[in-house]
Amino acid sequence: MANTRFYLDVRGAKPDTAKVLKIAIAHKGQSVLISLSVKLLPNQWDKKKQRVINHNDQMLVNVYISNVKQQVDTMLLSLANEGRLGSMQPAEIKSYIEAQLNPEKAEAKEDEKRKANLFATRFKKFADNKSSSTKRLYMETYKRLYEYAGERLEEMTFKDVTKDFILSFYAYMEPQSPSRNARNIHLRNIRAVFNEAIDDEITTAYPFRRLQIKNVPTRKRNLKVDDFRKFINFPCEEHAQKYLDMFKLMFMLLGINTIDLCNLKEIDNEGRINFYRAKTKRLYSIKVVPEALEIINKYRGEKWLLNILDRYADYKDYTKRLNRALKKIGPVKRVGLGGKKIYEPLFPEISTYWARHSWATIAASLDIPRDTIAHALGHGGNTVTDIYIDFDERKVDEANRKVLDWVLYGKK
Repeated sequence: MANTRFYLDVRGAKPDTAKVLKIAIAHKGQSVLISLSVKLLPNQWDKKKQRVINHNDQMLVNVYISNVKQQVDTMLLSLANEGRLGSMQPAEIKSYIEAQLNPEKAEAKEDEKRKANLFATRFKKFADNKSSSTKRLYMETYKRLYEYAGERLEEMTFKDVTKDFILSFYAYMEPQSPSRNARNIHLRNIRAVFNEAIDDEITTAYPFRRLQIKNVPTRKRNLKVDDFRKFINFPCEEHAQKYLDMFKLMFMLLGINTIDLCNLKEIDNEGRINFYRAKTKRLYSIKVVPEALEIINKYRGEKWLLNILDRYADYKDYTKRLNRALKKIGPVKRVGLGGKKIYEPLFPEISTYWARHSWATIAASLDIPRDTIAHALGHGGNTVTDIYIDFDERKVDEANRKVLDWVLYGKK
């Protein structure tokens, strides 16, 4: 049988500091505390007699706490008579008694818990825990879901997000997003939220059990060696040269992403750049080859390794300008004397991603092992095996040198 007594924690309390009186319930060698609507100064409580003293309303307060204790003891006795008390943990007893003593508060707490575990609430919380760029992707999915389901979305449980709901949502997106791969991103975001909810034991529902997300193969975003050489060696306009140089530098640094390129700080004493990749948060280390160092020295920054963020508002602004410039590189003609320029782009769809994809494709054509290419691109590294194997960075350094010797000098 559980035992009850009053408890006022006066440890370290100042004489003029009132503390909340509580009922302590001892059960299975553990104790839980239930707060009462009474605050007392240290000198207003008689611990031995378990009574309020030196209080203007001590008679009323003593009647109140006595009644509450009697209610608690009666509830414990009922639980014992029903055979339920023995199997209950102290925390369960506390929740049960608090709910009986204050049903409105318990109902409000339960409603708060229910709302916290709704699909929309969990989705937004999941997005908030991601990096800024990833969060934007998830919130774009949420925006699409809200456009489709309206205010109903805010009250949907995980069980409400059925396979039929998802298929209907997928069809709804089609006129706005004809690309199946683009729509699949939203489905993967929804699936990730479900996986976390299942891991946290919030739900057992899983609409993706018989729903496969298959991408349509996309055109490779890479250049063949001859085309790549033609592009990086093209005698472009002077104002475009700085953008072409950055594209070449990205290639020489294993297809580094623009955000990571912009945020580089320094080259260490061993001639390497070390950084945490923005997308994966993994530590990355790249050896700076002489050809890359030549470009870096040309565009040295004040606060950063490169002067990009010294001149542009942020990496997004720079990326837009960089991609726009790359797409225009090619022969330029003028209409009339000093007239309008007409660009004939070599590769009108090229972007910074092509540096990364081209490096990987060229490396594969040189029979560089797939594992080395994957490590160079920052893929993997999260398996149990990877934790115990310290990948030899020299393999990546040698692979990069091999790729650059072939592309820049035609040496295999």
